[in-house]
Amino acid sequence: MDLLVVAAIEAEAAYVPAGLPLLVTGVGKTLAAVQVTRTLATHPHRDRLTVVNIGTAGALRDGLAGTFEIGTVLNHDLSAEPIRRLGLDPRERLVIDESLPTTLASGDLFVTDPAVRARLAERADLVDMEGYAIALACEEMGVPLRMVKHVSDNADETAHDWSAAVDGCARELGAWLHDLVESDGAARS
Repeated sequence: MDLLVVAAIEAEAAYVPAGLPLLVTGVGKTLAAVQVTRTLATHPHRDRLTVVNIGTAGALRDGLAGTFEIGTVLNHDLSAEPIRRLGLDPRERLVIDESLPTTLASGDLFVTDPAVRARLAERADLVDMEGYAIALACEEMGVPLRMVKHVSDNADETAHDWSAAVDGCARELGAWLHDLVESDGAARS
């Protein structure tokens, strides 16, 4: 299997093992969708490629900490119900791996408001700003995806300290990738 590691910013990917291909998308769903789709559309070995999205995420419930592999991702800032009432499928929920219980909510909103956090916690465990777009791009391009997030903050007023937590999160994500490569014998092409 060939891997393509995808992260939103360089700081989240600071400890990606040497030799693994890396795509840095930029912040937010739009940049992530464009960059991943462009890369997958032109990748010479897309038929044997697996995307591994790494990054930080806010915890939507107290006590969540550490590294989580995501099973389902939601597009949380889409008006899904009104779209559904129009008879259209907004595809706001994508299942990456049914066996993984962690749900990630993605949106272009940097969550710091306790009311927003509580509302999102009714449907998800973690929140980020790119995961849904990366999952949708991979689904549309027929490329398998693994999504791994490390909790950086509590998606509340402490989220403003995110930049101080990124390096520690990146170290944990780099270690997770190292273990993946060692256990799966993933190609570093």
